[in-house]
Order: sequence, then C-alpha cells, then structure tokens
Amino acid sequence: MRVLILGATGFVGRALVLRLCRAGHTPVAFVRSMQRGRNLLGNECRLIDGGGAPEAQASALSAAVADADAVVNLAGENVLKGRWTGRRKAALLSSRVDTTRAIVEAIRSQSQRPKVLVAVSAVGLYGDCGAAEVVESQAPGDDFLAHLCQRWEAAAHEVEALGVRLVQPRIGVVLGHEGGMLGALLPLFMAGLGGTVGSGRQVLPWIHLHDLVELLHLSLEQEAYAGPLNAVAPHPVEQATFTAALAGALGKPARLPVPAFALRLRLGEAAAVALSSCRALPQRAQALGFVHRYPTLDKALAQLLDPKVVQLTSMGPDSPLPLAEAYTRRRRARYLLQARTELAATLPQVFAFFCRAENLGLMTPAAMAMQILGSPPQEVEAGTQIRYRLQIGPLPLRWRTRIAKWESPALFVDAQEQGPYTAWWHEHRFEALADGRTQMQDRVYYALPLGPLGRLAHFFFVRQQLQRIFWYRASAIALRFGAFFDPPPPAG
Repeated sequence: MRVLILGATGFVGRALVLRLCRAGHTPVAFVRSMQRGRNLLGNECRLIDGGGAPEAQASALSAAVADADAVVNLAGENVLKGRWTGRRKAALLSSRVDTTRAIVEAIRSQSQRPKVLVAVSAVGLYGDCGAAEVVESQAPGDDFLAHLCQRWEAAAHEVEALGVRLVQPRIGVVLGHEGGMLGALLPLFMAGLGGTVGSGRQVLPWIHLHDLVELLHLSLEQEAYAGPLNAVAPHPVEQATFTAALAGALGKPARLPVPAFALRLRLGEAAAVALSSCRALPQRAQALGFVHRYPTLDKALAQLLDPKVVQLTSMGPDSPLPLAEAYTRRRRARYLLQARTELAATLPQVFAFFCRAENLGLMTPAAMAMQILGSPPQEVEAGTQIRYRLQIGPLPLRWRTRIAKWESPALFVDAQEQGPYTAWWHEHRFEALADGRTQMQDRVYYALPLGPLGRLAHFFFVRQQLQRIFWYRASAIALRFGAFFDPPPPAG
C-alpha cells in the first residue's frame, strides 16, 4: 500500500513511517523541505516536494494523492508553542483546517481515489470535562481548542460523500521519546526539577507512542475502523499520579510544582491544554478489538525508561579498550555506553538498514537536526568517511566520522575524527538468533575534553543526553523491526 503522509517529519509521523516500513507498505511524505525530509525520514520513505507557491503546492498534492492508496493527515502547528494571540490562533486553525480542506479537494479531483483518509484530531474536542468519563459520543466542549477540533473534523467529513472511508483518531497526550509531553518533561525530571502542574487533580488522557502508531496502522488496513476513535490508553491518570510515576521511574524527586497561575501568566489561554481535565476512554477502539500493549502508565514508563536498555559506566585506567585501536589510544576513553535490543527481523535485514548512511537521521532525535554534509556514501566499507552537522542543545556542531572497522554482517565501527569528544568509538554488533531474530548491541567508548570541567559537564548534562538519545534509538528500532523488550498484548 502506498501511504501518503502529511506531517511525516513530526513526532508521530516519523514513528508511523518506521511502522509502515516494517509492515511492507511504502510511506510517501509530503514535505516542505526535501533536504530536511531526507535527513529526518531516511532512504525507505519516498518524498514529494510540497514547497513553493500555493499553486505549486496544490498541484504537487493532487499528483501525490492520485498515486496513493491511503492518506494520513498528521499536519498541525504545536498548540503549546507560545501564547494564543489572534495571529497564533489563526495559524493553528489554518495548519489544520486549511490543510485538511486541501487534502479533500485533491481527493475530489481524482477519478481513482484513495480508499481511506486517516485525519487525526484531538481529545481537546471535549473541552474540560472534570472527572466524568468521556467516550466518542460525548458532545464537544465550548473553548477555543474544542472549536478548533470541531472545525478540523468537519473539514474532513466531505470525503465520505466521495466514497472514501474516514477515520478520525482523537489523540490524547502521547508518551514517547524526544517529542510530546514526555519529551518536554524528561530533561527536567532527569535533573530532579520536575513537579506537579496546577492542582494535580486534572485527568490526563495519555497513550504510548507505539500503541498510537499501531492504531493508525490498523486504521489504514482494516475497513472496520471508521469515524471517531479516542486514541488514548484505557487507564487515564490524574496529573499528580503521572508526576509521581515519572519521577519514580527515574529515581528522582519531583518537588517543584508549577502553580496554575504561573502557567496562565506564561501561556495565557494556551495554559488550558495543561490544566484541563479529560477522562477520555478508548471505547470504540476496544469494541473493534484493539488491544493496548501498554494499557497502564507503569507499563508504559517501564518500557520507555527501562534502565537495562541503555547503561552508562565509568572506565578506570586499567579498563580494557576495544581492540586497542589507535582511535581510543589517542585519547583514552573514560566512559562506556552499552545498549542492547533483540529485533524481530533477520540479520541481513537489520544490517542492510544500518549500512545506509541516510538512515542515521531517522535513528536520531529530530531536535538534533542531523544533516549529512555532501552526498552520503552509496557503499560503506572500512575507511569510508561521513561528515554531518548536529545540534547539541543550543550549539551547532560539525562531526566527521570514519568507518574504522567493517566486518559484514557482524560488526562495523565508526570513530570520531572531528567533533565534540576527545575519544568516540562506536561499535555496532549484530548476531543472528533463533527463529529469525537478531540481537543488536551498541558499545560506545568516549571521553570529553576540558578535564574536570568535562567531567562535570558529563555528570550534569552529557550522560542524560546520551541516555535519552539511545532510548530514542531503541524505540525507533523497535518500531522499524519489532523488538522483544515489548511485552505481548494481554490476552483478551
């Protein structure tokens, strides 16, 4: 199936691209920047240039729809990015409503139309509902976000008259790495600076990113999925419970509350997103037989923040170095990061994916803005050099790495030749297991410059950042290949 995606470079879009590739579908991303799209989406996703003047965008969208079996609309400005001024509200509406209308018009103009349009919405449609349970038949609320969602959904309804199946997942708070609420809160909570927002009694309708992507995937494939679906976990929690669970999973205190008045002072009307309460339940999805892998918050956080997935240790002067290679002898490594994942794919499939330099960006958090400089190498071997640009916090950095070892399909090593570390030796090891599975193991030996200052930077910033990067990487790999640290869906 060829699946056209608008919003593919966003938090949920990148995850959906990975899941569709695993299922054997062809994701096609409609992007405003071809270079950014390639950096973020890898070589398995096809790109359609949606930049330029409005007329050119409409023509490109029509051509993309003509070639699509299904369309997914994830496009929309971030509702928490600044105060809701009049101009900001207009941008929020336009990015959702106008984009949806453009998709509908592109579908209308075709003689052969896509079979399904998955047009996401949000549980913000229900407004502030207090502690009452909310299912898909609930009447809409009466605030700005509720009105926005109503117009957003209404813009998509016309495709039903065109014979196109319409699915409208109403998404709650999505929990995943380097995006959504967890992406914003994790650095603060890892530093021990987390706390309850507002009263803490507002109910949070959340969903694990992997469950959301699976729901979107099934919505494309199964005709029984139609109409509105609350894309949330079956066990919403109060905000104070979420705060305590997140802090507990990280082993950190959470003693810095954010009072409601402070949030309103900072965000104005937009503070309602964090302060409203909505006990949304996935009634229709469950009636269709959808089973959440992560139905409870404890299970979701245990998977997302599993300390066994990424481990960091200090190395003493007598610790063995990898093969005593020149790259680690030049500046002795002080730290070792290890990450291990079992994948539900064969060794040749996994190795082929990681051999493509274009896929490095897809395995890297979007905030790091990874960009390969020059043409990526078509064939990787010992001695291959790759240059790229990264964003580390506020700092743009250039990085040059060389493939120091290449033993297909069991091992390859990239070693930093230019970059922020005085030593960086990254081993990628692959081992075929029983039943067509593959074990992938990362070992990163590294050291920072500036002596004692570098060690302080590592303690307060670098180690947490590396842990988040490799947590993200493990999640992305699991979406692309299936991973055995995921629990099976509960029976029934």
